[in-house]
Amino acid sequence: MRVFPISNWTELDVWQYIQRERLALPSIYYSHRRRVVRRSGLLVPVTPLTPAREGETVETLQVRFRTVGDISCTCPVASDAADAAAIIAETAVADITERGATRMDDQTSEASMERRKKEGYF
Repeated sequence: MRVFPISNWTELDVWQYIQRERLALPSIYYSHRRRVVRRSGLLVPVTPLTPAREGETVETLQVRFRTVGDISCTCPVASDAADAAAIIAETAVADITERGATRMDDQTSEASMERRKKEGYF
């Protein structure tokens, strides 16, 4: 038998737990200034692995990563949230899932994972 004790947690559940338990996180999870380009509705970080393409305008914006993963496919979102309480406030009103908002390789759909979790499928 395999058990996944937090598999049915939403992004909001995770941040509420982080705040309640006063867990320390790396600064990359919080808002910071970063060079990005706008591509296919996403903010793509400008790095050696994800350079700006010809014709794209590089901007320096205040952003945070809703998830941290492979820089070649994980994007930040515009955000001023510098602590867990501010992230909880943002997440509570977000109308797109973490994965849909931040993954170049996976756009959200009507059957998003967060919605399925809330409906009890996990």
